[in-house]
Amino acid sequence: MNIDARGPRFGAVVTTVVLAVVLITGSAWLLAWQTLAFALGAAAGVGRSPYGLLFRHVVRPRIAPPTQFEAPEPPRFAQAVGFVFAALGLLGYTVGPEWLGLAATGAALAAAFLNAAFGYCLGCEMYLLVRRVAVRTE
Repeated sequence: MNIDARGPRFGAVVTTVVLAVVLITGSAWLLAWQTLAFALGAAAGVGRSPYGLLFRHVVRPRIAPPTQFEAPEPPRFAQAVGFVFAALGLLGYTVGPEWLGLAATGAALAAAFLNAAFGYCLGCEMYLLVRRVAVRTE
């Protein structure tokens, strides 16, 4: 079942803000929250992630019905990629080295910003590339 394409983009906007605040404040607790949000999005799907639920129950009832839909697998994969970078960032902020926390969080922020500002989901594109390569090797 396809999902409203605006949901993952809304999640990317929230994620962009959260990760920017993490970089400004160095808050490992806030990065831990974002890591959990990514983990839930990867495990349960973007519609069941905290930001997906916020979109579904608060934002979507107040906007026009969706006109664009997308498959849920690419955004779910993107959440898994985000989880890896956020987990590395959390490791860097809590155990060290700090540059790892900054670099991994910055990379996750860049990917989230691309989706939020331009609708370009880097993790989704990675998913599609991996899928095309897997089909060619079969």
